[in-house]
Order: sequence, then C-alpha cells, then structure tokens
Amino acid sequence: MTTNGQAITASPNHHLHHHHHLHNSNANSISNGTVIAQEGTSLSPASTVLTVRMIMQGKEVGSIIGKKGDNIKKFREDSGAKINISDGSCPERIVTVTGTTDNIYRAFGFICKKFEEDLQNTPTTPKPPVTLRLVVPASQCGSLIGKQGCKIKEIRESTGASIQVASEMLPNSTERAVTLSGTADAVTQCIKYVCGIMLE
Repeated sequence: MTTNGQAITASPNHHLHHHHHLHNSNANSISNGTVIAQEGTSLSPASTVLTVRMIMQGKEVGSIIGKKGDNIKKFREDSGAKINISDGSCPERIVTVTGTTDNIYRAFGFICKKFEEDLQNTPTTPKPPVTLRLVVPASQCGSLIGKQGCKIKEIRESTGASIQVASEMLPNSTERAVTLSGTADAVTQCIKYVCGIMLE
C-alpha cells in the first residue's frame, strides 16, 4: 500500500511543472471563494433566499427585458437570481427578484447599470440619477429607518444614495414604497443594506 501511495503521490508531482499555472489559478479561485463565503456568512446567512420587489414603469420594464428578452435572460444567467415581471398592460408593473443576497446584489447591479446607460443616452443635462422604487413590508420599514432615523442616515452616508420611505402605505396593501436614487453603484450598495435589514 505504501509503495502504491508513493507511486500515486509521485505522479501529480511529476506533472506539477506542466500544470503549474493551472494549479495556481485553481488555488486562487478556491481561496477567493472561501473568503467570499466567509464574508457572506458573517454578514447574513449566505444561503438564505429572499425576495425583493419593485414597481417599474413600462419603459423601464422594456429596457430590462431587451430585444427578444435578451437582457433579462443574460441578467438571470449572470446573477443566478430569478427575475419575474408581472403581466399586464397597466403603466406600472411589479418586478420580483428572488435569490440569495449575493444573487440579488448582482441582479440589481446589472439592472442599475442598464438604467444608467439608458440615462446617458437622454438629451437631458445634468443626467438624472438612477431611481428604483422598492416595495417593502411596512413591518420592516421601522428597521430601515432606525431609531430617530439613524439607520436611514447611515445608509445615505455610507452609500451616497438618496433613500426615502413613503409615509403612506401603497393602495390596498400593507407595504410601502422605498425610493432609492443615485449612481448605479450607490443604488446597488443601498440594495445590499436593504437586503441585510430584511434578513434581520
């Protein structure tokens, strides 16, 4: 058995020089993956699936879907999140993003970047900020605002995004609209905070 063991260990070493870069890149990706997983678990349960919903205008929905559904297909594949859009011809639609915090964070990153690109192509100056309207259960809005507004102030200062929680609930609902606006990066960072609060 020992000789077999030696023979077995000798063969990978023998090929080590040929695959040196391969082994290194694998080692890096594995160690990076571990770091990400550890960070995820320290912030929130990395495997917990949650759902973030938002209200969008028809034009914005069209931008996310893209020609023949190309954009939404790419966003779903690249983020790993489920992105569903409510049916209907009404001017406003509900877009639902479901996945782990990491999936959701990536999906919103793509969505915000797409909106930022669209805004760059508008003739308006200065360019308007990227704006998202989330639908958040009223029961969680208190945690989002914090005591005397301390949490919402912290989110604004940390991300540079504007965040406003509607004082009234949405019609026939126990939810409120939470409006985020700023650069694509700032709004995406803001989503990360909101997900963290929703998981508390």
